Amino acid sequence: MENFWDYSVWSWILLFGVLLISLLAGNVLKKSIPVLQKSLIPTSVLGGAILLIVAAIFKAFAGEVMFDTIIFNGNGTANLEIITYHTLALGFIASSLKTTGGKLTKQRTNEIFNTGVTTVSTYLLQAILGLAITLVAAQVISGFFEAAGVLLPFGYGQGTGQALNYGSIYESEFGFDGGRSFGLTIAALGFLSASIGGVIHLNIMKKRGKLVISERTDGSLHSESVDSESEIPMQESIDKMTVQMAMIFMSYMLAFFVMYGLGTLLPSMKAVIYGFNFLLGVVTATLVKLVLNFLYKKNIVKKKYTNNFLMTRVSNFFFDIMVVAGVAAIRLDILENFWGIILILGVVGAIITYVYNRIVAKTLFKDYEEEQFLVMYGMLTGTASTGIILLREIDKDFKTPASDNLVYQNFPAIVFGFPMMFLATLAPKRPILTLIVFVVFFAVMNVILFRTKLFERKK
Repeated sequence: MENFWDYSVWSWILLFGVLLISLLAGNVLKKSIPVLQKSLIPTSVLGGAILLIVAAIFKAFAGEVMFDTIIFNGNGTANLEIITYHTLALGFIASSLKTTGGKLTKQRTNEIFNTGVTTVSTYLLQAILGLAITLVAAQVISGFFEAAGVLLPFGYGQGTGQALNYGSIYESEFGFDGGRSFGLTIAALGFLSASIGGVIHLNIMKKRGKLVISERTDGSLHSESVDSESEIPMQESIDKMTVQMAMIFMSYMLAFFVMYGLGTLLPSMKAVIYGFNFLLGVVTATLVKLVLNFLYKKNIVKKKYTNNFLMTRVSNFFFDIMVVAGVAAIRLDILENFWGIILILGVVGAIITYVYNRIVAKTLFKDYEEEQFLVMYGMLTGTASTGIILLREIDKDFKTPASDNLVYQNFPAIVFGFPMMFLATLAPKRPILTLIVFVVFFAVMNVILFRTKLFERKK
């Protein structure tokens, strides 16, 4: 029987309180310091950095890990990783439950498809160079984990949650000591690459007179965005936000049962299956959305239950928590022997992502080249939210299709990216073979991406 005054009762509340307070502190710093205002570094990254610094100071004086003290019930670091793991899936589920627009034209369909292929091609390029770097490093550093470089696309291309997932798989299944912190650190460097690289690019283009920075809007909303006539009312016997949360967690419960079933059938693949929690969450959320739409069209359900505005707010909340928890969970002491390799991976990841996406944007998205480049570079070094932050600097009202490309590209990206996720589990066993497969896969994806240029008929 638990006593209400025990730390086991309060540890989760205290942990979430610390995360949210750090977000507020990061927001104060961002609003107060001009350099941070111009840097475009997300507040969630600043909040995580604050906790990282405080934890380092605490360990220097107290000699123990701050989040593993009695106030957090002795397992706060593990709980931070659990929060990061779940909020990744919950954020994707909330985004997947949003309703989409009408039919797309052939040109827009091609642009969305090309965006999805660009996403996977960038993952592969990051994986190729990342794996090559750590294969060389393993020859120099005795006992270094050869496949560590595969965490580059998961940290840069997919963000904090997936970096933790695969870092955990490498640590628990293949003996990469410090794999979780290695992946989380790569993800943190990705946010810095997105923010600093994006600002440098914007300033260079502005000086050259090639783009105009948009003025910020006041963020005002129209009432129909939150409470339209076709949807359930904002407040009835149940609050509209409560309904959104119910849909999200119902979808996640269904995803759990799918993972449980697959894990029972394939026990040797259990770590990989549960690492795909976000992907299976997207699948179950899509099924829930299809069922709701069917019931609405058949007039069985009279009102629409999901609301895009509220789902966006919820997904952003989960992603903010994911990032701040992921950064705070980094164990700097575990990485003391890896900093040189981590920094090399970070710099190389930023450069190749920048160059490759510039080439793609110039070649395939000439009508809105700068907007497409910024949104893709931001997403493929940070998260989708980082891409939107950069895009708003030059397209505050989202007049170009770049923001829609970012949303709709998920399906082709998942279809083409799924094999890579399985290849990542092969890398620790057969790193050279995996590198060769990555190279071939990258070549094939670029043939698909540049198909109109390669096979264009002469007039």
